Amino acid sequence: MHPRLRALAALRLADPELKVAATRTLVAELGPDAIAGPTLRVAGDDDGVPGRPERPLRVSATAVEKRSPFTPEGRAALIHSICHIEFNAINLALDAAWRFDGMPEAYYRDWLRVADEEALHFTLLHAHLRSMGHAYGDFSGHDGLWAMCEKTGDDIVARMALVPRTLEARGLDATPLIQAKLRRVGSPDALAACDILDIILRDEVGHVAIGNRWYRWLCERDGLDPIAHYRVLYRRHEAPRLRAPFNLEARALAGFTAEELLNLQQG
Repeated sequence: MHPRLRALAALRLADPELKVAATRTLVAELGPDAIAGPTLRVAGDDDGVPGRPERPLRVSATAVEKRSPFTPEGRAALIHSICHIEFNAINLALDAAWRFDGMPEAYYRDWLRVADEEALHFTLLHAHLRSMGHAYGDFSGHDGLWAMCEKTGDDIVARMALVPRTLEARGLDATPLIQAKLRRVGSPDALAACDILDIILRDEVGHVAIGNRWYRWLCERDGLDPIAHYRVLYRRHEAPRLRAPFNLEARALAGFTAEELLNLQQG
């Protein structure tokens, strides 16, 4: 089966452990044969996308449980929320690799690698959550990431602009703040969570960089100004407002330009 169709098959899986296994096996078995080239999309092929378990209960962002890290239950809810983000991130990366025909070879390999790393993140977090006496699905979760994925399903430029380099880039800002709170707690489970978040932050810099790289490649291909067109897409798809504080160092490492970082700070 073509690797992109295997990505679709993994994307449709509802069981988290099966999705992780299928994703990691797919990437481990990638060979030198070309992934780019054939047009694979057919009518109705997005049926069953994405596969998701019945739990967690999906609610609005404002209805998710409070996540204070200063109680064991609050820390579990916090870890669960990040675990839920990583589960959605597996789906986002698989979808990016499968959905869009006509991209270069490196594009598909980039997003399959991202999917593999997101699967690892989910595995680390889920194991940690279990060590705290909980499992994925024990708390509620919201669908903000996948909602934007659906909004941009017919526009790869918008997808690259608004998922990796907007919504996922928010993780670069939020992670150090979460880690600071967990270090204040100082319990063994809190410090273990910080170590996992170090891995996630390191990898997410690379994931956002991939989004930046392909967004700029697409803008150059289509004769679009990256900064001006981003503003158009941001308004068109009603992306959530980005709020300070921003992790400017991580964002710079992820490929945001000095002009983009200045615009971010100026709102």
